[in-house]
This record gives sequence, structure tokens and C-alpha cells, in this order.
Amino acid sequence: MSFQQGLSGLDAASTALDVIGNNVANASTVGFKSATPIFSDLYAASLGIVGASQVGIGVAVSSIQQQFTQGNLTTTDNPLDLAINGGGFFRMSSDGAISYTRNGQFHIDKNGYVVNDQSQRLTGYVAGTNGQISPSSPVDLQVSATQIPPRATSDPLAGDVAAQLNLDARETVPTVQPFDYTNPASYNFSTALTVYDSLGVAHNLTTFYVLNPPAPPGGGQWTVHATLDGANPQTVPGGNLIFNTSGALTPAAAVHSLPSWNLVSGATTPWSPGTIDFSGTTQYGSQSTVESLTQGGFAAGNLVGVGVAKDGIVQGRYSNGQTRSLAQIVLASFADPNGLLNIGNNQWTATSASGPELVGTPASGSRGVVQSAAVEDSNVDLTAELVAMITAQRNYQANAQTIKTQDQIMQTLINLR
Repeated sequence: MSFQQGLSGLDAASTALDVIGNNVANASTVGFKSATPIFSDLYAASLGIVGASQVGIGVAVSSIQQQFTQGNLTTTDNPLDLAINGGGFFRMSSDGAISYTRNGQFHIDKNGYVVNDQSQRLTGYVAGTNGQISPSSPVDLQVSATQIPPRATSDPLAGDVAAQLNLDARETVPTVQPFDYTNPASYNFSTALTVYDSLGVAHNLTTFYVLNPPAPPGGGQWTVHATLDGANPQTVPGGNLIFNTSGALTPAAAVHSLPSWNLVSGATTPWSPGTIDFSGTTQYGSQSTVESLTQGGFAAGNLVGVGVAKDGIVQGRYSNGQTRSLAQIVLASFADPNGLLNIGNNQWTATSASGPELVGTPASGSRGVVQSAAVEDSNVDLTAELVAMITAQRNYQANAQTIKTQDQIMQTLINLR
């Protein structure tokens, strides 16, 4: 008599219960992926035995496969809690040792690195000085808490001051001549904008608009004056704003250089905010108003918060209202994720069976997108696991019964006289 079949069945059922128990234990583990035991039957290899007379000798656990299906996403209050919606793994580094995880519970350590609870560092691409990101070899991501320097309104990176207005075509030439910025009767309309010098010091740029007598064959002409911090008014050079009879601005009159003023802030002086672009300005028969008024300068700013976009770009928010790209998270994918070696703490490492890592940005290739302030729950289905537990228990009891029956038959043979 052979007890091998029953013993192998007991061992396989016990392994299944171990796998199920591990799944149930990790039902609340962020980023956990459930596992399924894969069984195969056993046959003795013997020459001369035809297929019809073969008797199996039991069962074996051929592998334990993890199920990399998507878990539910749960929102949190931490912007550095990250969830992958789709394929891929976060790439972690610990003293050069690379591992992979779906657990995106990150925070910033004392040195500014983005780390998990095991102090492993998240990797990705680092942004340049002006926030540009160039893919290269992934490195440990570090969020710098240093100030961003100011940008003057006149800096080429800031672009032109842009003013899109409507100047009321029903206006008449001011009765008070000449222009006096302290006397509203000497101009038709004014608007103000904050601009920044080379040290990031804010200044109030006010522009005034004075209607001139119309020139044949019609339309309108407006002279623009400007003051900085309410002093030293100057006429904006470059001619008047000239409109045709349809109220459209003549393109040649759209862009004007702003005057220069002497500063006492220690910045470059004399200083001009650069040029002002009036493209889109109109002269219609409605109230004079500002449609848009923009400039690209800003003061120095301190880092006040970070956020992560769905493409993995880590953006810093600064006290001056600016945002800047600091880095971009990368995701790793594999030809066979089931070939990864599970090393605990929701971590895997690459093996020859998984193939080498394929690194790319979120939403590229088969990689998913990143959701900030969210975590991916365990993909364990408790209902299915409890049903599987009952089945495994029944299998264990049935295999134990075959051993008991074999034992009774053996005892009968021994008791033969």
C-alpha cells in the first residue's frame, strides 16, 4: 500500500492554506498583490508502462503565482501618497540596491529625499534650473527647499508685459490739457500692474490713456503715458495706439517700449519693465475695461508645498505664487512580472525570469498614470479567499481520510492468519 498520494495531498492543501492565510493577513496592506498556488499531478516515470495502466502518485505545488491585477484607489491627505493606476512599479534605491514596489506611501526625509518607511529612495529624473526635465539615468529624487531666485519683468524669460483692453469709442478728448496724472480730467482711462525689478522688488506700473483728436479718415488715436510707483510720468515711446474704423488696433502700433526709471532698491538702474504688447486691444462703443493684463516677473519665493501630476512630474509650490517642476518619477515594467522575486515589505527584485527593467515615465508604453494623494489598496478579494479556504480545508480532510483508509487496509492485512 502507498501513502504517498495522501501525504502529497496533505502537503499541497497545507501550502494552499498558507497562501490563503497570507492573502487574508495582507488584505489591508497597501500595494499588496494576492497569490494563487498552482498544482500539478505526479506520475512515476517507468519504461514499459502503457498510458492506460498508469496510476498517479500524488500532487505537487508547481508554483505560487502573484496576481498583479489593479487594486482599488483610496484617497489620502498626503500629496506624496502615490498610486499607480495601471501597469508598472515604483523604482526604489537603497545604497545602490534597486527594488520595485506598488506601495506609494512616501514622505520627505531630513535631507530632502523622497523615501518610503524603509528609508529607500524613490528614483526618477531631476529637473534643470528652469524646471526643464531631460530623461537620463534615474537618480534618487531630492526636493530642494532653497528659494527660487526672482525674475525681473524685463527678463527675456518673462516675456512682454501684455495688455488687452477695450478703449471706449464714445469717449471725447479730455478738456484738461496737458496730461497730468494727478488729475483724472486730463486722461480717459488708467490701469495698474505690479512689475518686478532685477532684485524681485515689486513696483506699481500705472498706464494712462489719452484720446487724441481723430485723424482722417476716422478711427481713433490714443497716447499712452506711464508712471512707476506713482512718480515721474513719461510718455510711452513708439507712437500712439491707432485704431481703424472697425475698432481694431493697427498691428504696427501694438508693441511699445516702456520708459526707464531710476530705482533706489539696489537693483539695476535706470530700469525699464521692457516692452508692452497691446495686441488684441480694441476701440468699441462700450465701457473702457481691462480684458487681461499680464507680466512674467516675480519675487523670490520659498517652497511651501509639493504635488505630483499624473505624468509623474513633481511640482513645487512657492510663496510667490509660482510653481516649478522639480523632478519626474519613473516607473519600471517587466516582460514577466511573475518572475520577480518577492523580498518582503511590498518589495520585489528583478531576476533572470522577469527580464531586465524597462524604465520610462508614467503613461508611456504599458505604464499607468500616477495619482497623487491616493494609495493602491490590496487586491485581495476576501470573499473569494474565504471560499477558497473552505475548499482547501475540505481537500485536507479528504486526503487525511485516504491515509486513514490505507491504514485500515494495512491493518487488515497484518491481522490475516
